[in-house]
Amino acid sequence: MPAAAQDRGAAASARAERTLEAMTPEEKTVLTVGIMPIKLTPTSPEPPAEAVPGAGYITGIPRLGVPALLETDASLGVSYVFGLRKDGATALPSGLAQAATWNPELTEQGGWMIGAEARAKGFNVLLAGGVNLMRDPRNGRNFEYFGEDPLLAGTLAGHAIRGVQSNHIIATIKHFALNGQETARKEVDSVISPANAHESDLLAFKIGIEIGNPGAVMCAYNKVNGHSACDNDWLLNKVLKQAWGYKGFVMSDWGAVPSLGTALNGLDQQSGSELDKDVFFAAKLGAAAKADPAYARRLDDMNRRILWAVYDNGLVENPVKPGGAIDFKAHGDVAEAVARQGIVLLRNARGVLPLAASAKRIAVIGGYANSGVLSGAGSSQVQGEGGAAVNVPQGGEDDFSPFLFEAYHRSVPIKAIRAAAPQAQVNYRSGRYISEAVTQAKAADIAIVFATQWSSEGFDQPDLSLPNGQDALIAAVAAANPNTIVVLETGGPVLMPWLDKTAAVLEAWYPGARGAEAIAAVLFGQANPSGKLPITFPTGIDQLPRATIEGFDTVEPDFAGAPDVHGQRLVADYNIEGANLGYRWNAGKGQKALFPFGYGLSYTRFAADALKTDGAKATARVTNTGKRAGATVAQLYLVSRAGKPVQRLVGFQRVELAAGQSKAVAMTIDPRLLADWREGSWVLAPGDYGFALGEDAEHLGPVTTARLKGRTWKD
Repeated sequence: MPAAAQDRGAAASARAERTLEAMTPEEKTVLTVGIMPIKLTPTSPEPPAEAVPGAGYITGIPRLGVPALLETDASLGVSYVFGLRKDGATALPSGLAQAATWNPELTEQGGWMIGAEARAKGFNVLLAGGVNLMRDPRNGRNFEYFGEDPLLAGTLAGHAIRGVQSNHIIATIKHFALNGQETARKEVDSVISPANAHESDLLAFKIGIEIGNPGAVMCAYNKVNGHSACDNDWLLNKVLKQAWGYKGFVMSDWGAVPSLGTALNGLDQQSGSELDKDVFFAAKLGAAAKADPAYARRLDDMNRRILWAVYDNGLVENPVKPGGAIDFKAHGDVAEAVARQGIVLLRNARGVLPLAASAKRIAVIGGYANSGVLSGAGSSQVQGEGGAAVNVPQGGEDDFSPFLFEAYHRSVPIKAIRAAAPQAQVNYRSGRYISEAVTQAKAADIAIVFATQWSSEGFDQPDLSLPNGQDALIAAVAAANPNTIVVLETGGPVLMPWLDKTAAVLEAWYPGARGAEAIAAVLFGQANPSGKLPITFPTGIDQLPRATIEGFDTVEPDFAGAPDVHGQRLVADYNIEGANLGYRWNAGKGQKALFPFGYGLSYTRFAADALKTDGAKATARVTNTGKRAGATVAQLYLVSRAGKPVQRLVGFQRVELAAGQSKAVAMTIDPRLLADWREGSWVLAPGDYGFALGEDAEHLGPVTTARLKGRTWKD
């Protein structure tokens, strides 16, 4: 941590101590409990006057100058909350799209942008920083996160948090920890050894905390090794606060608090308390503190941590007020830059892309491409001014049904394509009838199929197919027109049984507020694709560590995450893959992906060579060997340890190059990526370590060896 940040943190700690000493017993309970400041039902109480409709509200302590905490979701922008504020916000592309940029600086700029909008709307806490690793590609919330690798995900999450907090507001990092599925998310038990946890998910969180210094950690819904993540002494006390020395506070996820005892096990704030079975903190916590010294000590510590986050982020000196100005044009430019860099070119047979602006006849098919681009659903749902272009309700009669829509941002692909190819005749068909789509495709020079996979918090996917018959649609269109381009708007990996019949495939993810413009820019060569996959695209379910998501086939879908499990004990055994997620799982099994981690094509070509490393630092040369400017990512992998094969990403750097240009790149290797976690310490075995540059995780260059001394250390 930089010296200035350390000094600021020390000053915040001293100030928190002074405020704590001045608190009355009643005041000490105020900051420990929050509510949702919206009327969930007609009988819900009216929110406090100073609250802003959003995720949460925690009363301040005016006598001591402690501001109220006004909270909004989430990692992709200020959430829409049903339009209750009668405003909109700029939607960043999905977390996976951001991760596909492999660009920490741009991710930090995105964090700054959404943090600025949160401040302008009157919020001083943004519930951002999602960093759960993708353990299963069917997880419905993968789109919010930064992929499968702890170095990449942790680095990007840390920079996003740093960007948010540069606005003098608090950001979270979440969901701590091992929240690997949405099905029965309050019931499922994530079982994993300490070593496997520290070498994977916990390492991602630790890196994110080291870079971003978030004011708060949000604990998860799921259980970890038998105990709720929000009531988990090992996770919250022993790891986060004691081993890591984390100074901020732990807030619960909404409706994740099982009892008053969570206070002793490390929880500092009960969020959205009306969603829990009881308000366990506040008055009950105060009574426990009067009767039990252990609760009294814990209550002091809870306040100390919350106050530290308030002071460290300058909330007192920089108060928030609704109605601030937002430069939507400039913020849209940030979102578009992320979308452009995050689009991954998966296939480009015969060099069909980039398309010539002189194309005569283009058929655009499917995906509501005449209306907007898809977004993911749940608490992270952002909408621009005026709301969604298209809202497809999911139906249902439970309390959360009105919350769930397949929503499309007002960024229109067919409009952007017409702007990029003004001389072309561009026709649209919905794809509902395959025969109609085929007729259009046959008559066109180019057919562009927009294929969508909607996903949402609270639900997982049954498989990796495209829903609603879209695989059949693509296959038929590709059979009718050899120049068929598929644009995927998905929340994660999908299978592509039609792949070899297509001319080109773009993975655009959920591309955000300016997604259509970014897609058109890549299609027509105004932007050279540079995105690299932050996740593995498997060839089938049989390549995954588990055949099904735990409970998916045996419990009813339930957004709240607490369905009737009929007496089952739902266990997600993460010791199966341990720390070897995605590409590391494939490497151990000798499997080849449909598209590997780190993969992504360009309209130019690159070469990487001259690798030198001592195991602590590495240098290499990257050259653009093609005929146009572009960007790529230098990827450095550990490939062997003491003569045994192993694969881990240990360094990366995005680099932009003119045609024919070479640049030297330098990377620092985190020793934790070379080591094993054993009984509370990192252990680096002595011996020879092999490193290689990779185009992706499956296409590696020559191995360079470094001999390292053994050592042991703690975080």
